[in-house]
Amino acid sequence: MKNDEFAFFNQQLAAMVRDGIPLETAMRRLCAEMRRSPLRAELEKLEADLARGIPLREAVRARQLPDLYREMLQVGAQSNDLPGILTLLADHYHRRQIILTRLKGLMVYPAIVLFATFLLSCFLSFLLSTISRTVISGLFGWVGASWPSLMLGVWVPPTLLGLAVVVMLVVLGASPIRRALRWRLPAFKEASLAQFASAIALMLKSGVSLPDALAIAQELEHGTPAARALAQWRQRLAAGQGKFSEMAGEGKVFPPLFVWTVAQAGENLAGGFQRASELYQARASYRAETLLYSALPVSVLALGLVLLSQVQPVLGLLVVLMDAIGDDQSR
Repeated sequence: MKNDEFAFFNQQLAAMVRDGIPLETAMRRLCAEMRRSPLRAELEKLEADLARGIPLREAVRARQLPDLYREMLQVGAQSNDLPGILTLLADHYHRRQIILTRLKGLMVYPAIVLFATFLLSCFLSFLLSTISRTVISGLFGWVGASWPSLMLGVWVPPTLLGLAVVVMLVVLGASPIRRALRWRLPAFKEASLAQFASAIALMLKSGVSLPDALAIAQELEHGTPAARALAQWRQRLAAGQGKFSEMAGEGKVFPPLFVWTVAQAGENLAGGFQRASELYQARASYRAETLLYSALPVSVLALGLVLLSQVQPVLGLLVVLMDAIGDDQSR
């Protein structure tokens, strides 16, 4: 899903509904201007259900839309303030797009460098082994049995880089691994905290109670460390610990700064979560930029090490050849 496109869709939809245009008519007009995608297909099915007279709360449950979006549309239908909910959703997905754009840059650049280094390493290994074999055959007319062991060092770097590429593809392709790592890796954890706080602030501003908002957030974070922490929050809240600092307690998932920022808002928890979202969005952007800028010199150093590690066995082989030639001449 393109978050920026989705944010623009909801912003325009809110304006059209506010102007008195029926929801299904507004959705039909906006979908006609969207590019072909699974999101457009789901929105068109939702519009068709609404045109047949199915209530919004029932129609949205059958659609493969983001979980938070489905929940908030049901809240908007229940509160009779759908334009306001859509506007809040547009702001939420716009901020989400800003964070994800920086994180994608942080992931894509190292992935490109790693894959390019792997291809370069394979090319160098093939080139060096071919040249070395040709030189030995030209000088001695044969290739000894020690040839595989001599060339082993040339093919070690591409083998290790190939394993690194495989691990990278597994991590990027496995959703459970990504969901677990994003709450542990720098920049990704700050981004997750910002998105979580933004979602809670959105629900509280829309009139969702804190227990219900936490329950929805726990479902959205299913399978992550945050889900277990939210389960503890809900238990403490049910036990009567109404203050946020008491309910959140101490934990590794939500740092003390996050808890303190929300708790400083007092009874205005929606404002506290909003401030926490803005704070950790800025921290995520700073960390992503710092890591991205440091990736360039690290990648250059890695390329230099790869070249050195592959040229070194060839240089060692040349030394052996020179010694062999010297021994033959001395005889």
